[in-house]
Amino acid sequence: MDLEEAFQVVGEFGPYQKRAIAGLVLIQVYMACQSMLIVLVGAVPQSQVEQRDGASSGQQEALQSVSFTDDVDSIVTEWFLIKQQAYKVSLAGSLFFAGVLVGNVVFGPLSDKIGRKPVFLTGLFFEVLFGYATALAPSYEVFAVSRLLVGLMNGGIGLVCFVLTQEYVGKSYWAMTGTLTNMTFAVGIALFAALGYYIRPWRDLATAANSPGILFFLLCVTLPESPRWLYSRGQTERAEEVLRYMALRNGKVITNLTLRRVGTGKPGNHDDRGTGVLQLVTHPVLRWRTMVLMYVWYACSLVYYGLTLGASETSGSRYVNVAMYGLVELPAYPLCIYFINKHWAGRRKSMASFLCLAGSACFCTMLVPENTGALLSVTSLALLGKLMVSAAFNIVYVYTSELYPTVIRNAGLGVCSMSCRVGGILAPFVPSMRALHSSMPFTVFCLSGLTAGCLGLLLPETLNRPAAETLEELSNPACSRVLESKVHLYKDDQWKSNHK
Repeated sequence: MDLEEAFQVVGEFGPYQKRAIAGLVLIQVYMACQSMLIVLVGAVPQSQVEQRDGASSGQQEALQSVSFTDDVDSIVTEWFLIKQQAYKVSLAGSLFFAGVLVGNVVFGPLSDKIGRKPVFLTGLFFEVLFGYATALAPSYEVFAVSRLLVGLMNGGIGLVCFVLTQEYVGKSYWAMTGTLTNMTFAVGIALFAALGYYIRPWRDLATAANSPGILFFLLCVTLPESPRWLYSRGQTERAEEVLRYMALRNGKVITNLTLRRVGTGKPGNHDDRGTGVLQLVTHPVLRWRTMVLMYVWYACSLVYYGLTLGASETSGSRYVNVAMYGLVELPAYPLCIYFINKHWAGRRKSMASFLCLAGSACFCTMLVPENTGALLSVTSLALLGKLMVSAAFNIVYVYTSELYPTVIRNAGLGVCSMSCRVGGILAPFVPSMRALHSSMPFTVFCLSGLTAGCLGLLLPETLNRPAAETLEELSNPACSRVLESKVHLYKDDQWKSNHK
C-alpha cells in the first residue's frame, strides 16, 4: 500500500497524533515570545536631556545628562539607545530575522537530508541556550549577537516543527494542523504581552519568556521520526515501524502493514540527485512555483511583522496594543478553515483574496484622518489589515507544503521562508518611514499585499488533490491521477465496510 492508504489504516489523526501535535503546536507560544521580545525589551520611553553648566564633552558626562520620564526598564534605558543610538533597537530586531532567514536556508535542506527529528531537537536546545545569553547579556553587542543566534535557531525549528505537524497526520488534516500552529503563534503574542505587563524588568522578562523552552525540549525528545520523510528517502522498513508504533498508540494492532517501495533505489541508499535545493531552480515546475511563492511569502512577512512591530508605536498602552495585534488574528483562522476547504474558493483564491483585502485595508488608512472615532480609525483599519494578512499567512504555509513533494518539501519551505525573512528583516524599519511621510508605511504594505495577491492567482489549486511524495509524481501527472484514484477507491471501500 502507499503512504496515504497506510494512514487510513493507522489512523489519520488518532489519539497519539493528537498528543504529538499538541506538543508541537504549543511550542509556537515559546517561538512567538522570542519573535516579539524586542517589542517590549526594546521599548523606548520618553526622555529629556538636561543641559548642565560646565559639563565636559565626554561621553560619560553626556550620558549622565539623560533622564527618562517614563518608568520603563528596557535595553534603551540600560544602554541609552536614544538619539544617534536609537537605530540599534530596530537593528536588534532585524538581526533576529536575519538569523531566521539563515536558519530557514540551512535547517530546511538539512532536515531533508538527515531527518526532521535530530535537526528539530538540536535547534530547540540551542535556541534555549542562546535565549539565556540574551537575558544575561552584559552589553548591547552581546545582546545583538545573541538575538541573531536565537533567530537562527528559531527559523530552523519553526520550519521543521510546522512540517512535522503535517507529516504525522493524513493529508486531509494538513489544513487543520497548519492552522492550529499559526493560531497558537497568535495566542503566544497575546500571552507575551500579558507576561510583559506583569514582569517589567527586561532581563527578568527575557528569562521568563525563554524558560518554557526547556519543558518543550523534554516533551519532544520521545517523538518519532517523520514516517513521510523515511518513506520518501527509501527507508521503507523504518517508516513501517513508525506507522506500527503510531497504530499501537492509537489502540490498533496491525500486523500486515507493508508499504510499496519508492522508486527503484535501495533502502538507505536513496538517490539524492533530485532532492537538493538546486532542483528548485532546475525543475521547470518547481522553478515557477518557487518564484511566485517567494514573493508571496515576502509580502506576507513584511505586512504581518510591519503591522505587529509597529504596535508599540501607536497610542495607548503598549501591552494592550501588542495583545490586540495578537488576538485580532484569531478570527482569521476559522475563516481560513472554512474557505480553503470549499471547492469554489480553495487554497489559491482564498490566499489571493485575503492578501488583496489586507492591502486594501492598509490603503484605506491613508484616507482616514488621524483623529477620528474608535469605529473607523487608522488603528482599527490596521488591525483589520493584520487580520487579513494573518489569514493569508496561514494559508500560504498550508498551501506551500502541498505544492512541494515530500522529498523536497523542507527545502522548498526553507527557500520560501528565506524570502519571508527578508520581509521580516525590513519590517522593523518600515514604521520609521513615518519620518518621511505619515502614509509611507501603509503605502508599502498596500502595494505589497495587492501585488502578492495578484501573483498568487498564477499558482495551481491543491484542494482534494493527492500530495506528491517524489519528483516523479510531480513531473508525471499520470502518477498523481493513479494515486488519487487509489485513495478514493480505498476510502469508498472503507465507507462500505463500515456501513454494512
